Amino acid sequence: MFQLCRPRGGRALLGLRLLRGPPGPARPVSYRPLRKVLVANRGEIAIRVFRACTELGIRTVAVYSEQDTGQMHRQKADEAYLVGRGLPPVQAYLHIPDIIRVAQENEVDAIHPGYGFLSERADFAQACLDAGVRFVGPPPDVVRKMGDKVEARAIAIAAGVPVVPGTPSPVSALAEAQEFAARVGFPVILKAAHGGGGRGMRVVRAPQELEENFSRATSEALAAFGNGDLFVEKFIERPRHIEVQILGDSHGNVVHLFERDCSVQRRHQKVVEIAPAARLPPELRARLADDAVRLARQVGYENAGTVEFLVDQNGDYFFIEVNSRLQVEHTVTEEITEVWGCLIWGSKMSRALAEFRIRGVKTNIPFLQNVLAHPQFLAGAADTQFIDENPELFHLRPGQNRAQKLLHYLGHVMVNGPSTPLPVKAKAALVEPNPPAVPMGDPPEGLRAVLQREGPGGFARALRRHRGLLLTDTTFRDAHQSLLATRVRTRDLARVAPFVAHALSPLCSMETWGGATFDVAMRFLHECPWERLRELRRLVPNIPFQMLLRGANAVGYTNYPDNVVHRFCEVAVANGMDIFRVFDALNYMPNLLLGVEAAGNAGAVVEAALSYTGDVANPSRTKYSLQYYLGLARELVTAGTHVLCIKDMAGLLTPAAARLLVGALREQHPEVPLHVHTHDTPSMGISLERVFEYSEYWEAARGLYAAFDCTATMKSGNADVYENEIPGGQYTNLHFQAHAMGLGHKFKEVKKAYAEANKLLGDLIKVTPSSKVVGDLAQFMVQNRLSREEVEARADELSFPVSVVEFLQGHIGVPPGGFPEPFRSRVLKDLPRVEGRPGASLPPLDFEALGRELGARHGAPPSPEELLSAALYPKVYDEFRTFTSTFGPVACLGTRLFLEGPTIAEEFEVELERGKTLHIKALALGDLNAAGQREVFFELNGQLRSILVRDTQALKEMHVHPKADKGAKGQVGAPMPGEVVEVRVKEGATVAKGDPLCVLSAMKMETVVTAPVGGKVTKLHVRPGLSLEGDDLIAVIE
Repeated sequence: MFQLCRPRGGRALLGLRLLRGPPGPARPVSYRPLRKVLVANRGEIAIRVFRACTELGIRTVAVYSEQDTGQMHRQKADEAYLVGRGLPPVQAYLHIPDIIRVAQENEVDAIHPGYGFLSERADFAQACLDAGVRFVGPPPDVVRKMGDKVEARAIAIAAGVPVVPGTPSPVSALAEAQEFAARVGFPVILKAAHGGGGRGMRVVRAPQELEENFSRATSEALAAFGNGDLFVEKFIERPRHIEVQILGDSHGNVVHLFERDCSVQRRHQKVVEIAPAARLPPELRARLADDAVRLARQVGYENAGTVEFLVDQNGDYFFIEVNSRLQVEHTVTEEITEVWGCLIWGSKMSRALAEFRIRGVKTNIPFLQNVLAHPQFLAGAADTQFIDENPELFHLRPGQNRAQKLLHYLGHVMVNGPSTPLPVKAKAALVEPNPPAVPMGDPPEGLRAVLQREGPGGFARALRRHRGLLLTDTTFRDAHQSLLATRVRTRDLARVAPFVAHALSPLCSMETWGGATFDVAMRFLHECPWERLRELRRLVPNIPFQMLLRGANAVGYTNYPDNVVHRFCEVAVANGMDIFRVFDALNYMPNLLLGVEAAGNAGAVVEAALSYTGDVANPSRTKYSLQYYLGLARELVTAGTHVLCIKDMAGLLTPAAARLLVGALREQHPEVPLHVHTHDTPSMGISLERVFEYSEYWEAARGLYAAFDCTATMKSGNADVYENEIPGGQYTNLHFQAHAMGLGHKFKEVKKAYAEANKLLGDLIKVTPSSKVVGDLAQFMVQNRLSREEVEARADELSFPVSVVEFLQGHIGVPPGGFPEPFRSRVLKDLPRVEGRPGASLPPLDFEALGRELGARHGAPPSPEELLSAALYPKVYDEFRTFTSTFGPVACLGTRLFLEGPTIAEEFEVELERGKTLHIKALALGDLNAAGQREVFFELNGQLRSILVRDTQALKEMHVHPKADKGAKGQVGAPMPGEVVEVRVKEGATVAKGDPLCVLSAMKMETVVTAPVGGKVTKLHVRPGLSLEGDDLIAVIE
């Protein structure tokens, strides 16, 4: 059962013979592996159990009181949860319902009680079993029996184990104590019947002392244990206190691990433990061990425990009690027997290394961890060539260091302001909104079940058969794009997502992704868009997800090779996307068809959109006529569209136009479902009460994004949208842009110029990115005080915005009716033009080569999702990776903290992951130092931390040597602090990879800094005699 090793120091410890009783009756045992263990305790014992579990590959869960937020045990567990909110510290750890709740909510397999607190509570052991959680300790009945001194004494007698003469049951009257003492003689000892630890214990040596001591012992026992009953026993003069360590399993086997001598005591509390006991005759040692095993077998003992004896001056011994739990002194037995519960030295060493937290300098810990995990090392087959022949040992996994990185981010925001530019100075709400209550259990089945059973075609047929209106909720994407500049974070979406899954399950779909949300997530919110999709999919498994796909532009603003668009759709489906709403800014059919094909091949529902502009009910608006839209629809249905969408992005679809267009499409395609994209929440099929709750959450959530709220600068809507035809999503963004450019007071002129710019460009369909072209031209006209006629007249001499030039070149496709001439030719002059579909001429992207490049740059092979993020937005993705490697998982921060940072003395919690919560307090902000830095002080989990943050505004006013950008191959940084003693190149020189650039000297050691790449030295930042810090920029090579 256990492997026993020779004790350290060489002594054979009586041969280390394991004594066990005869095999007991077989007991039914069901084996379940332990995957996760909760320790219902704190401090040292909790950490010991956590370490043992970690070495066995078992996840650990801590519980802590409000007063213990900074306790070490909370940080040593894989997960940690608060219990006993509002209770005093001891009562928190005694709150059985809360501990059981944490265990059940987090799929805990077993609860270890440690020692003290609930460790000898039979009701706690029973509560664990009733909850389907194993109790790491004896069965509840055994805990009860051993905790009852009367019953424990009776069991010892039945097992033939000698006991101290004493009262057969607790006494509550002085007369009973006097009668016993008169019979056995003095001295006697009074002991609390319902507890130990020296409380309620008195030695009485003479009859006249009995009454006073009886009163004091009764009072102490009542105060400590709630019951003043006492035992009276014959007092053994000057005994030795010997205890035997036992271990029992669930098969009826019991072994002992020898004895400990705990005779050195003060006030009946053990002070020193000695093992093995000195000067204990071998025969007596064997009898003590035999009786301990016999007693444990008698009661059916399981797990670790201690049987305690008193040994008198004559060598006689008497049973005292059984501690049916782990004890702090068990470590002494571990030391002499090396029985640790597990003997996995490699795991123990790995665990110890993982606990190290060394900041500021590099260590070889990751290398040692690789060595300890290597199969050859574990097999004991390492030789002197082990390291040389296993270069993978140097593939080091960097530590996460998430807490320190988050402190760095918070300090950066406190010193330098928001990392995400805020359009207006409006403070975020102080309180996060509470999502509506969600019932327990899985959400009701939704339409996604139909899609999963019957596929895209069956899903479309189910929509067509449905009697009544079906709704799509655009709150998770299009709504906040229009109202809050696409700045809503995954955190605030995820908090309300379970409510949507339960309360709004009849929805046709939820638009959760795509469009501008993809790059904004990385660019401004510093979070991964793929993680957003996966998290929302996990929380809403029952409602189909819909995304906006910009045809051949995927979720970008430029053209991509066809294989990028196809791969993107495949990976999006793999991450949980169901429906692709495919559109093109110009309704350019070649771009649309590529998106339709890519989404269809990925196995998704294809919802092709007719981007609507003009007025089909107005005979004078002939460019975008009814026949124009019907022709588009025919081609899209032929190409495999499952659902047709009318995308009314500017709200131009009047009732009359809607009746005409929808009626004609229904007549032409009777079998195809029609989806009109508009922003409304009628009550068809959804409880209005649930919608009200949903709205209340978002009304409060908008307060967190006050700086981005469209109402910050735009106080009402305006009917002139029917004249200028600005899409809703662009209207608010254009308003922000006008204010940022100093044109806020001229926004009325901007809107009029928008209509004129649209005419200049040939009356475009206006949706991203074509709407941006029109908006850029409109602001250009107002900024330069140009009328439409003046722009046309001076087209060949004006410097137009890049977006306008690229549109006229054909970079986003061909508009209906072609490009406006002669305006196009006069603007472009000799610039090249794109013929046909822009992406058709692009070669396929080499994903393997890109993967190798990213792996080399970031130290690990990219995931399929990361590969696509880099393919679609190379610069944005690279900046995102740099940001996250510097500042950590900022998505874990509350939205106000993310945007504005904490105030001094503010205390808050940050949940890194389930069960991993940081407790942080912002303490102080230091003065500016000579290096342009400020020291920011925090309290993290009860410990002082400080970080140095460069003050970017101060650096503009003082000269500070620039740092090398580690992500830029041509930027050469100092490998160490030192003084430049020699510069070996000049600006403008051409160097080869490995050529010397300069020589640094530090502590009499010189280092030659060489060129990491070949190229031209465009900038030299050093001179002889200059002192450098690590990573200071030396040169830039192009």
